[in-house]
Amino acid sequence: MGTLRRNMMRVTGAVALSAVLALGASACGGDDGGAGGGDSVTIGFMGDLTGENSGIVIPPSKGAQMAIDEYNATNPKVKIVLKTYDSQGKGEQAVPLAKNAITKDKIVGLIGPAFSGESQQVAPVLEEGKIPSVSPSATNVKLGDNNWKYWHRIVADDDVQGSGIGEFIGATLKAKKVFVINDNSEYGKPLAEKLAQTVKNAGARVETESIDPEASDYAATVNKAKAFDPDAIFFGGYYAEGGKLIKQLREAGVDARFLSADGSLDPGLIKGAGGTNAEGSLVGCACLIDPTGTAGPKSKTFSDAYKKKFNADTAIYSAEGYDAATAFIEAIKAGNTTAEKINEFLKTVDVPGVSKQIKFGPNGEPTATDVYIYQAKGQALPLLGSSKTAKVEG
Repeated sequence: MGTLRRNMMRVTGAVALSAVLALGASACGGDDGGAGGGDSVTIGFMGDLTGENSGIVIPPSKGAQMAIDEYNATNPKVKIVLKTYDSQGKGEQAVPLAKNAITKDKIVGLIGPAFSGESQQVAPVLEEGKIPSVSPSATNVKLGDNNWKYWHRIVADDDVQGSGIGEFIGATLKAKKVFVINDNSEYGKPLAEKLAQTVKNAGARVETESIDPEASDYAATVNKAKAFDPDAIFFGGYYAEGGKLIKQLREAGVDARFLSADGSLDPGLIKGAGGTNAEGSLVGCACLIDPTGTAGPKSKTFSDAYKKKFNADTAIYSAEGYDAATAFIEAIKAGNTTAEKINEFLKTVDVPGVSKQIKFGPNGEPTATDVYIYQAKGQALPLLGSSKTAKVEG
């Protein structure tokens, strides 16, 4: 995900809070992990675990916990203690937490930070401490341009997402006129710009517009969209505004196919649109949510086990949290128990994960660049498939 997603998952706040308290009780370790000494090591997980965006961070934290619990259940020579750090997605809280994790808790690796803004601030601390990190969800493009040696992410960046959805709009929807809207945020604006350029390159006519996410009335944007009479409308932003946009577009008689990206991958998009207004809308994401095994049997096996363990369905970045933890687990299984040796191992890790093949390029970016398409159906957003092969229903 991009920088702090201020509107996401408010409706799940109470559930998220109780879930993370349970998670903390079961997953937080003491100081016995050490930096490779003894029979256990400590891995951290950092992100917004109790704030307004916790609903999209608790799923990857649960995925990570599940992977580590499964590993520890094999009674390995070196067990892993998972210690959580609740940054609330804020860099000013994340930085001192990271320093404490290194100096006091002696972590040998960090899953996270979850958001891009805090990642930008925490990564230099981890670089200085020589602690490897793998984020399950930070997607800002610029994170990969810092020449960090200890930084990795398991999810592809927003350029990959924007071009993947853009290519889908051109090749599958065959849209000739595309109206592109963004929320003027550090997440939504560059994502929308990348998509607009992609569909232009495919030969479509494009008009662009920005909205004020604090506004309640998008009439000016809706009127411009109606006048343009597009085949498709793309929104770079979050589901709260996306739902309102859909509602106002439909009320104005604009029936073009509505699309968005990972910031809208939540049933709140459908709820906010009201009634059946969002039916058939499409959301792209470089993340995989696949409880039925549409993408392959491994994701169904994971989803079934996740449901059994947590009594909850997999959600955004659940699988990526599991895969980020798996990268560290593979390093430790291979006998690497110090931070620097684990980091060296991450340069060569190449194993199947739930969401993708776990393999990193020299700059810490994932080598797998799949983008998946989800379609609003009733009150859910089931997976259609990869952006290259998905067939739109209806």
